[in-house]
Amino acid sequence: MSTVYDFEAQQIDGKSVPLSRFKGKVLLIVNTASACGFTPQFAGLEKLHERYGRDGLVVLGFPCNQFGAQDPGSNEEIAQFCQVNYGVSFPMMSKIEVNGPGAHPLYRWLAAEAPGLLGSTVIKWNFTKFLVGKDGSVLGRYSPQDAPESLAKDIEAALA
Repeated sequence: MSTVYDFEAQQIDGKSVPLSRFKGKVLLIVNTASACGFTPQFAGLEKLHERYGRDGLVVLGFPCNQFGAQDPGSNEEIAQFCQVNYGVSFPMMSKIEVNGPGAHPLYRWLAAEAPGLLGSTVIKWNFTKFLVGKDGSVLGRYSPQDAPESLAKDIEAALA
């Protein structure tokens, strides 16, 4: 696989989505959780979606329960939580694994394309973020500690 457009994912409602649907867009791909100290980042992600969505940014949230079992709910429960508590209107995908033998192929590719600290391909925690350019290549990886609003300059550069 050479670009993000070579992958497919499932929306939180279970419908399959080829990521080629987002060709020419800038993507911010984030593994999320509903009961994490970083969960309030949903608000910042939604603000990025509202601010840059019309310019071509698509935020994609991928719920994951691999870190401290912080997203144990069903896809339906997660979707409701995100909408009710944070007004999330960006696409939320079905719950996945991001590490280990059950890791979604997209996340195996993202982690290999943009390794973390000391070249690690392991996703360390919830709300690790990947910025993908209009050409489908990974532009950067951001830690859970990086607040969504701190990515604005990089997003603006990718959209330019």
